[in-house]
Amino acid sequence: MTAAKKYNPDQLMNVLLAPVVSEKSTRVADKDRQYVFRVADQATKPEIKAAVELLFKTKVDSVTVSRVKGKQKRFGRTMGRRSNWKKAYVRLAAGQEINFAATE
Repeated sequence: MTAAKKYNPDQLMNVLLAPVVSEKSTRVADKDRQYVFRVADQATKPEIKAAVELLFKTKVDSVTVSRVKGKQKRFGRTMGRRSNWKKAYVRLAAGQEINFAATE
């Protein structure tokens, strides 16, 4: 039984918010077959795995999750704070890849 079968597909569509495109995410994609996504705050590792397998039709080896603390920023005279968010490093199985530029 695959991980995607245990969850509601409508619920899985709201787990992945956006891919994170940066120098570090490009480096880990080339070197370690890992892709970095911004995910919902309440998302769990099994949900993230199921969502990636459902959306991109790939096989996921592992998922690592980290919390990113929001930075303190100045808005005119007042100090504000950006929101905390969660990101996931998704390692794909050998021979698998995700092409974000492909359109269906």
